[in-house]
Amino acid sequence: MTNARKTAAISWKVFFYLMLVLILFCAIFPFLWMILASFKNMVDLLNIGKLFLFKPTFENYLDVFGKYKFYQPILNSLYVGIVSTGLALFFGLPTAYSIAREKQTMLASIILVIRIIPAITFLVPWYIIFMKINLIGTYTSLILAHLLIALPLIIWIMVPYFESIPRELEQAAWVDGCSKIGTFMRIILPLSAPGVLTASLLAFIFSWNNFIFALVLCSNRTRTIPTAVFNFISYTEINWSGLMAAAVTITAPILIISLCLQKYIIKGMTAGAIKG
Repeated sequence: MTNARKTAAISWKVFFYLMLVLILFCAIFPFLWMILASFKNMVDLLNIGKLFLFKPTFENYLDVFGKYKFYQPILNSLYVGIVSTGLALFFGLPTAYSIAREKQTMLASIILVIRIIPAITFLVPWYIIFMKINLIGTYTSLILAHLLIALPLIIWIMVPYFESIPRELEQAAWVDGCSKIGTFMRIILPLSAPGVLTASLLAFIFSWNNFIFALVLCSNRTRTIPTAVFNFISYTEINWSGLMAAAVTITAPILIISLCLQKYIIKGMTAGAIKG
């Protein structure tokens, strides 16, 4: 009986690790293929026999930043992402703190509805409004559009996080003569740093990757990275090698930042579930 249990346990472990390897392969292989394809020419890319063995070339990356001038969309995406995330934090953190402490269920419900509604629903109203006030093709229109999505996201991440911070810490600060704003700035925000970091990164990732808003609201001067990828697609062909190099350029910064900050991100996502 003992041997049968040991055999069953070993079989279960083997099955578990095989499934784990399969899942990891399915998750990692597309990224690996994308990276490898970015160093291939079109002939090698379309040759399945040269999936791993090929002569690498950096011509695709030179085209991305030279021929296709990808640096300007990158700067535009950075600017829009940083400004929209900063504004979302400026307005969202006090709002989340107010909801957490004052139990403003009505305001929380309104924000939840905005969060649930698909972002594309707001596109037509935004376009009409911005067209009326001549903001189409400007950074302002894109920042405001991204802010509408990032703000509810930050609020709903931070509300449970603020709720997990004991009220006694605030009361002790008030006894020492600290104002409510001072308590929020000096006590609450430093304690909430992992949550703020998580919310900021998720809001920035949304802005960095957003395609539909940029497609409708941007001009050639203000276009962001997702819309710049269209340059690799023409009526006669698709430059797959250049497209993969552009995809690596888009993905790499966010992937590196996420890997470097994953410890703080996990802490920020789970700490709000524990009540103080």
